Amino acid sequence: MARLAVILGSSAVGPGGAGIAAAAAANGALVLQRHGAETYTLPHRIDHAANLRSLAKAGCDRVLAVGSVGSLRAELEVGSLVCPNDFIALQALVTTFEDARGHAMPGFDPGWRAEVLAAWEAGGAGPLRDGGVYWQTNGPRFETPAEIRLIAANADLVGMTLASECVVAGELDLRYAAVCMVDNMANGIGAQPLSPAELERDREANAVRLRDALDAAVPLLVA
Repeated sequence: MARLAVILGSSAVGPGGAGIAAAAAANGALVLQRHGAETYTLPHRIDHAANLRSLAKAGCDRVLAVGSVGSLRAELEVGSLVCPNDFIALQALVTTFEDARGHAMPGFDPGWRAEVLAAWEAGGAGPLRDGGVYWQTNGPRFETPAEIRLIAANADLVGMTLASECVVAGELDLRYAAVCMVDNMANGIGAQPLSPAELERDREANAVRLRDALDAAVPLLVA
């Protein structure tokens, strides 16, 4: 029987992470920690192919990816949840192939995205913005204000992992959709400079929102 996989990112790292993982695992979903379960793997060193191959081997056919992002829009405040519909990843050189099959047409699976959005609404999981462009940077450092000004002209969210993960998922025939948790305003977007302490504080508060949302939506997605 095909299974739902939920991939969790840095939103699930820290004291609130166990609750997020437990909510995602409810009703038979298979949970994978993107950055590793034992030790933390930096974004640019994640082996997306190994992660996703393990899910395919376990019988999964679809992935709900959860990612921590910075907002590039003042109206997308910290705590917002967004289901992106496209991405930009100009420097993400990732593929599982070594032949012409690498010339793939990547992207979020539109049908599966629609199912995720419908389940979110039907389950009362809270507001989930439909659509937005995710820009993937290399990481692990955060972007400079000048870099953010360039990126913000073409995207709504900035992160370090989801686009590469989406490309590999498509190559392995895994339907892929993402829900992004805004954990911070991107560097230079907010009224105050981005600070690591503030990021961690907001991420802990957001962990509760994310746990409750997954607890409401996942049962409708595993069927």
